[in-house]
Amino acid sequence: MPQHPSTRASVRARPVAARLRTAVLLAAVVSGVLAFAGGALAQGGTTVGTTEVSGAITPVIADHLEETTEAAADLGHEALVVTLDTPGGGLVPTRAIVQTLLDAPLPVIVHVTPQGADAGSAGTFITYAAHLAAMSPATTIGAATPVDMEGQEVGDKVVENTVAFAEALAEQRGRDVDFAIAAVRDGRSITAATALEEGVVDVIAGSLPDLLEQVDGVEVEVRGTTVELATAGASAVEMNLSGARALQQLLADPNLAFIFLTFGTLGILYEIASPGMGFGGAVGGISLILAMFSLAVLPVSWAGLALLLLAAALFIAELFMPGVGVGAAGGTVALLFGGIFLFQAPTGISLDWWILLPTVVVAFVLCLLAGRLVARAHKGGSRVASDYNIGRHVVVQRAAEGRPRAQLDGTWWRLRPHDPDLTLRDGSRYVVVDRDNLDLIVAPEGASVPTNEE
Repeated sequence: MPQHPSTRASVRARPVAARLRTAVLLAAVVSGVLAFAGGALAQGGTTVGTTEVSGAITPVIADHLEETTEAAADLGHEALVVTLDTPGGGLVPTRAIVQTLLDAPLPVIVHVTPQGADAGSAGTFITYAAHLAAMSPATTIGAATPVDMEGQEVGDKVVENTVAFAEALAEQRGRDVDFAIAAVRDGRSITAATALEEGVVDVIAGSLPDLLEQVDGVEVEVRGTTVELATAGASAVEMNLSGARALQQLLADPNLAFIFLTFGTLGILYEIASPGMGFGGAVGGISLILAMFSLAVLPVSWAGLALLLLAAALFIAELFMPGVGVGAAGGTVALLFGGIFLFQAPTGISLDWWILLPTVVVAFVLCLLAGRLVARAHKGGSRVASDYNIGRHVVVQRAAEGRPRAQLDGTWWRLRPHDPDLTLRDGSRYVVVDRDNLDLIVAPEGASVPTNEE
């Protein structure tokens, strides 16, 4: 049926309208993309690196910050923002971090955050060493007095040396010298508001965008050159610990180090007390290796290590004089004092008493049990473990393969003839007359075989 002319015109107009709508939509998308790109270009694509430091200050953190500052400069970041929340840490890694920040190739901003965070002890020095220091509301800084492993103040020489360190930092960065001295000598700690008022920090900022907005346009000196920060609207690029570094920092925990040492020793102890399975040796070996790594990045005292080695020796001695308990008791005392003196003062790193005491008690009990196992074995004479198999009958298998075996109660045993001239054959029936470790000594049924008691 022929179409009306007006109908044919309408049909032709529909594809044209669809194409026009598609073109308009495409143009809108392209213009939006160009506008976004133009806005990004207008900002100059400014970026800042960010990295988080939380927990104890260890050599792992020191190495991470050294690598991160160099990487941030190589990547062209406008600055590096270090978010800080720490109770303190070792003096050696703290000094290493301070040196890194003082000689950083780009501006470094230390931000004590989030709310409730603390820049305690070592954190005070790290904050002072930054080009710009900031704190979030409801945060604190200070309490940098050196302490020993029992939380007691150390000698005057150490305190005065640390005071000089803090004073030099304050003068270098133009921060309040009086608070730096008081934080070390008197253990003074202050809030963010007081820190800003006394010139300890430069900014109070509750968030990273707020911080970047406030420090925009501020001039700092980087390696003798004045640099003006352009951080408003900058994009943040995270540069946190890598997987390997994060694992290292996790293992760099004094409590974990002590637990690994203790249970590593106990694992070896049980392997000696009851050889054959290998489980105790495997667990003990792995634990000791992890403990060695932990101790490698912590400030260890030689006196503490010597006491821990003495504890291990006494625990093993308990196996050779079982039932007495002298080795277990002596080892426990050495373990306790070894844990107390394990880390050098002053570091801010110490064992938690809620970890130390239960671990020592568990070690004492397990050592006594290991001694009892050995004592019970000795009382049984030569008939220990599987000597109940003596007198039982076995059927030889796999002799043709050169490995005669027999199965008793679901366990496979190696077979050896009592008479070296006797050849074991598959399917033959023999009687068990003795045992040598995991080998059953067999003889023909009815054969006269002398025993160890004859």
